[in-house]
Amino acid sequence: KVKPLNELKMQLESRSVNEGYARTAVSAFISQLDPTIEELNDIRTSVSEAVTNCIVHAYPESVGEIYIWVGLFDDGLVRIRIRDRGCGIADVRQAMEPLFTTLGGERAGLGFAVMESFMDKVRVRSVPGKGTSVTMDKFIKGRGDGQG
Repeated sequence: KVKPLNELKMQLESRSVNEGYARTAVSAFISQLDPTIEELNDIRTSVSEAVTNCIVHAYPESVGEIYIWVGLFDDGLVRIRIRDRGCGIADVRQAMEPLFTTLGGERAGLGFAVMESFMDKVRVRSVPGKGTSVTMDKFIKGRGDGQG
């Protein structure tokens, strides 16, 4: 198992006011890899979606903990794991289908689809009643190529 060059561990309460902080903290941490604005925005959006899922779905009736881990690897890989100890997802495959939502209303059900479109790899593991873990990988090519 390859050890990250640098890592961030964070724990937040599942309050909507913390979503912006999580997004900003993760993007500030990965900025040491000198990502392009586009790469940074992809990661910010994906973190935002994953944290929002924890707030809205994992702890619908209460405030719980959201655990965020970010690892930076020497090949440009950024791995982000966002997990909760909430209600879990009964059918992960179904939950990852675009437009699927358990809440209805104005929720579009595009969270996982958004994450998959912006990240190189997204893995979701969940145990009903125990929580969910979303692991997202993105390779940062960075601005070293003269663009950005």
